[in-house]
Amino acid sequence: MTTATGAEGRDTAGDGYGFGDLDRLMGLQTGDEKHGPAATSTLDALWVLYDRVLRVSPATADAPERDRFLLSKGHGPMAYYAVLAAKGFVPVEWLPGFGAYDSPLGHHPDRMLVPGAEIGSGSLGHGLPLAVGTALGLRARGLTDPAVWVLVGDAELDEGSNHEAIAFAGPAGLDRLHTVVIDNASARYGRPGGIAARFEAGGWSAVTVDGRDHEALYAAFTAPHPGRPHAVIARVDPRS
Repeated sequence: MTTATGAEGRDTAGDGYGFGDLDRLMGLQTGDEKHGPAATSTLDALWVLYDRVLRVSPATADAPERDRFLLSKGHGPMAYYAVLAAKGFVPVEWLPGFGAYDSPLGHHPDRMLVPGAEIGSGSLGHGLPLAVGTALGLRARGLTDPAVWVLVGDAELDEGSNHEAIAFAGPAGLDRLHTVVIDNASARYGRPGGIAARFEAGGWSAVTVDGRDHEALYAAFTAPHPGRPHAVIARVDPRS
């Protein structure tokens, strides 16, 4: 975290919400959520990204020069919605309506309804290929500064579309592309050498860290990787 927190874990550096508020914000979402661990496993990585790394805000959510964040692990979006609310993209008052028929906060994020969401997601295997296309599109438009980030799950990497995206992005030199893999040991198939080795074999830079350690996450997210896309494998307890 970048700011001190008070006795209740609230951000004391300003009037906004801090990391300590996220449990309460998630608790406001009382809809019928079937993927609780999918949400809680992403909480720390999402917070570090939005608090310290991503160059995007509610005021710049449509700016061409903004960083793009794509949530591919969209089937458990409670943490994502909590972070978006904490950062002012969506009103906190929307959270109790999570999953309701007339709520913009559905069980899968909808980019047409959720301010700040770059894609509609939840059907696994789509986010990383879309991120590759986004990075290519920005390059074609001459926008070489914006970073593209995508968050996927370890089991999602069983989808073949991800392997095609990994194999393409390395040789294409998409060095503005970043993939965060939340590894909660839910994948059915093992990979020789682990997840990082799969990315490295495709020409990526890759690092594996504790997915609950904010300083380790920040260091991994900001590590230099000239000429190569970058993958951060964030390991979390399978029970969390």
